[in-house]
Amino acid sequence: MPLTNADLHCHSDVSDGTLTPEALAARAHAQGVELWSLTDHDELGGQHRAREAALALGMDYLSGVEISVTFASETVHIVGLGFDIDDAALREGLAATRSGRRERAQEMADSLAKVGIHDAFEGALRYVSNPDLISRTHFARHLVESGVCPDTYTVFRRYLTQGNPGFVPHRWARLGDAVRWVREAGGVAVIAHPGRYRYTPTEEYALFTEFIAHGGRGVEVMTGSHSTAEQARYVDTALEFGLLASRGSDFHSPAESRTELGRLPALPGALTPVWLELAPRIRRAALVLP
Repeated sequence: MPLTNADLHCHSDVSDGTLTPEALAARAHAQGVELWSLTDHDELGGQHRAREAALALGMDYLSGVEISVTFASETVHIVGLGFDIDDAALREGLAATRSGRRERAQEMADSLAKVGIHDAFEGALRYVSNPDLISRTHFARHLVESGVCPDTYTVFRRYLTQGNPGFVPHRWARLGDAVRWVREAGGVAVIAHPGRYRYTPTEEYALFTEFIAHGGRGVEVMTGSHSTAEQARYVDTALEFGLLASRGSDFHSPAESRTELGRLPALPGALTPVWLELAPRIRRAALVLP
């Protein structure tokens, strides 16, 4: 399968991105993406739109989602790829995972009010297309727009993270359940941006071994938040554990994202790309003749 540019991790305004699925597809296509996946947080509402937009533009498409998981008291994200979009068990599991976001958001706003930042809940809602998916990112956009911080990177250094005002933990899906939902819907589960998690080496080893024990198959090696050193580290991790390798920008917004769609380094040749495993599940764009 001769692919040079796959981007299998990004977000639309169905979750916490700022572009519609159609606009995101157009941007990916303009950046030369050949195989694309929309992976909104805990939500499949944009999948049919994203797929149709991608195919119309001549890109191949894999269904996608990013599932929030709690493991060893840390929030971990599992990307599911190539599953049946209409699988009932997956949809029910994601609905259960989404529950409680609004209550958590109100607690976040209450915490911010204690340090003088008032009406943050109402402010964050201005950036939400689906209130059931309100998240820290929406609060961050409000804090930037209202002048509390100059950019979202500063927000997450000062607020909304553990030990800082606005942080409220939430218990998400269990790792085994998330992997099972994806696997039983015909897809492949991938650990997203592993370099972001604040684990000790022992805890990270436990994450990977339990993930594999539940049937997890892949790891994001090239992703927008990984440094060059982390890219090299997770090349070694993929080889050590025999995992498929994935590549995705984690693009959210033209104004906020560090990495443009489709602009990551290619996967090293020693790795097996996850899309080779998923070739039968890829929706192919029709050949457009000149």
